[in-house]
Amino acid sequence: MKKTGGQLIVDALKANGVSRISCVPGESYLAVLDALYDSGIETVVCRQEGGAAMMADCWGRLTGEPGICMVTRGPGATNASAGLHIARQDAIPMILFIGQVQSDAREREAFQEVEYRRAFTEFAKWVGEIDDAARIPEFVTRAFAIATSGRPGPVVLSLPEDMLVREVEAVEAQPYTVVEAHPGRRQMAELAELLGDAKRPMLILGGTRWTPETVAAMGDFAGRHHLPVGCSFRRQMLFDHLHPSYAGDVGIGINPALAQEIKQADLILLVGGRMSEMPSSGYRLMDIPYPQQTLIHVYPDPSELGRVYRPDLAICASPESFVEALGELDLRPDAERAQRTEAMHQSYRAWSTPPKTGPGAVQMGPIMAWIEDNTADDTIFTNGAGNYATWVHRFHRFRRYGTQAAPTSGSMGYGLPAAVAAKALHPEREVVCFAGDGCFMMHGQEFATAVRYGLPIIVLLVNNGIYGTIRMHQEREYPGRVSATDLTNPDFADLARAYGGHGETVETTADFAAAFERARASGKPSILDIKLDPEAITPARTLSEISASSR
Repeated sequence: MKKTGGQLIVDALKANGVSRISCVPGESYLAVLDALYDSGIETVVCRQEGGAAMMADCWGRLTGEPGICMVTRGPGATNASAGLHIARQDAIPMILFIGQVQSDAREREAFQEVEYRRAFTEFAKWVGEIDDAARIPEFVTRAFAIATSGRPGPVVLSLPEDMLVREVEAVEAQPYTVVEAHPGRRQMAELAELLGDAKRPMLILGGTRWTPETVAAMGDFAGRHHLPVGCSFRRQMLFDHLHPSYAGDVGIGINPALAQEIKQADLILLVGGRMSEMPSSGYRLMDIPYPQQTLIHVYPDPSELGRVYRPDLAICASPESFVEALGELDLRPDAERAQRTEAMHQSYRAWSTPPKTGPGAVQMGPIMAWIEDNTADDTIFTNGAGNYATWVHRFHRFRRYGTQAAPTSGSMGYGLPAAVAAKALHPEREVVCFAGDGCFMMHGQEFATAVRYGLPIIVLLVNNGIYGTIRMHQEREYPGRVSATDLTNPDFADLARAYGGHGETVETTADFAAAFERARASGKPSILDIKLDPEAITPARTLSEISASSR
């Protein structure tokens, strides 16, 4: 039976278990949109391609399966590149389908034409273009396999318009095969010896390809052997923060005591992460290329092992298969190690206790304390980038896997589209988005998407009227010379209501709790516009203090 290329695309998606896609429609892939009409796949219509791609990223981030995004050619594709970059740096499985000009117009700079195989090489693991409609099942299944294997990441498939309307005979699409990497027996024996002999070990967890069961098993292993565990930047959901082995976030603004412990460790077991610039504090926690600490690096892609840091023991394995093997190890008891781990956990608890005061009428410390006491352990927190994110990263104590969606690439605007995707994936769970006023305006239009699909997310919009992170650096490097960092904002509460959601303004700390409860009770997507004094730029130092210390 002949089918159009558009129908073959949708058949291949269904064969690979896709239940939802995000998109901004375009005339270049009308045949796919038509095939989606009665496919049973939910099509989430977004307001900008960057937001659509970020929703696909969040879906991949929380499920481990590729998030699917479809956009039109040219401007649609370039808008979506923001989400591609996030997925690439964060190792998130995702597939971006892009409409393309018809084949007989290629290489003429036709309307909205872009050569994606050149343009997106740095953004994707593989960029392919369909040049034979009969090969669509092959290309789509290959895209799934590449997106999920080794170090996961985004894949781009370009769809020339004529390929989508052409009717052809093709093989029936089959599900992709998951490629797993397992540790060797001799490697695990060497790891047991190195870890057993270590006096000051440190475990650092990061990356993707984790599961709830793997996270729980890692907690059991660390607890049984009294090993301290840190989570890499924006990967805090990989370990229960109230577990007695948890030592803290290895990210931006790291607890100085934890940073010192990592530097003085005699062994680091790095599982799933790359220890890139942010978690390594600008590559200062470990020397490159030869760390002073004994380094055991576990990663599912051999091309990453030894690329930056030369490990003493390299294990090519996914976190899931590695932790399964790790559970079979039995280390010698060590009382000093247990005491050190307990001290590191107590240091974390003190570091993560929010301050009770601060400049201005709104103090974020008490607000964070209220959130800790009044949200469930399975609440999903999302955010983009900016100094406001310090409040959630430092003071929220993550308890469960699958409760965090935040870009390690530091991309502004991510939190809101991620919240929309998270709520669609888990409608039974509360989803709280943290955003700054600058961050929110990057993809704030996706609030309309939340309203359209009845997704009652709660946006905590920390509004200080400036691009705060840049202003902080500006005051440190060029004190008193303010340039290009002041903002003029709309009334965000009115904006929420204009979209059809719930909106309130929080002007004092005492306003927050009742406003949050009203947002929760509204059953609507909500924005709480939190008016934060610009002086409250960090939990520890005011903007004026940073400026004065730089003069």
